[in-house]
Amino acid sequence: MSSGQRGFTLVELVITITLTTIVVSFMAMFISGPVRAYNDQGRRAELVDLAENSLRRITRDIHRALPNSVRLNTSGSTVALELLNTVDGARYRDRPPPGDPTKRLQFSSSDGAFNSVGSFRNITKPFSSNSHYISIYNVGVPGANAYELANVITPAGTQIDIDADAIPGEDNVRLSPAFKFAFASPGQRMFLVEGAVSYLCDTAAGTLIRYSGYAITSDQTARDSDAELLAAGAESTLITNRVSACSMGYAPGTSQRAGLVSIALAVSDTGETVSLLHQVHVDNVP
Repeated sequence: MSSGQRGFTLVELVITITLTTIVVSFMAMFISGPVRAYNDQGRRAELVDLAENSLRRITRDIHRALPNSVRLNTSGSTVALELLNTVDGARYRDRPPPGDPTKRLQFSSSDGAFNSVGSFRNITKPFSSNSHYISIYNVGVPGANAYELANVITPAGTQIDIDADAIPGEDNVRLSPAFKFAFASPGQRMFLVEGAVSYLCDTAAGTLIRYSGYAITSDQTARDSDAELLAAGAESTLITNRVSACSMGYAPGTSQRAGLVSIALAVSDTGETVSLLHQVHVDNVP
């Protein structure tokens, strides 16, 4: 071979390829660790967000629950949390204003029109609905249980109209047909209820689903499955689909002490699990 035709020999080429492979392998070892850690950290952060957002969604609804309406039921792999969702509230007038005795709420007979002391603030007035309810003094026991749609809550289909009264700072509430509330509230509290809300946490399906807009019933066991809720007219919203464990507990408290809902939720992905616990105070003063 002449001097102008010199190049790499086969041995030199094999050595070069071998050395390059070794260098690339070491580089991959140093780079893959941080990349894998970054991906793992991103996955864990996503799991934390899923669990945290799910628990915050449940917490928001619990804070808006009608006093003494939170209830729990466990059936197989499914935990069912149900509550009656309020959209507003005010204090009813229990004594008549000067010159107009019709503006107080009567408890001795059916009453179709009365005033609130203070205004409803979360609704647009004039307000008109036959799908909402007015509830007064729900204590969650037979005869005073809003899920029975009697005594402490207006029946389904009652026409409710609310608008500003001529008396400044008061609203006028009209019910058709008129309704006789069984018990007066010591604090003159009344609530405008939108309807029932349920959360089903199913570890077998790995889902947490929210249901709303369905027909209320006194028996929660008739509303503790997806099929039963959908048959009752519920609209469902998937909250998360990576649930690996779920448990809930409820201590109703007393008239002097708030109730407490405890929720433990675990979500999993690619062999990793994030578990969070939330405890939510429930105002059960009716």
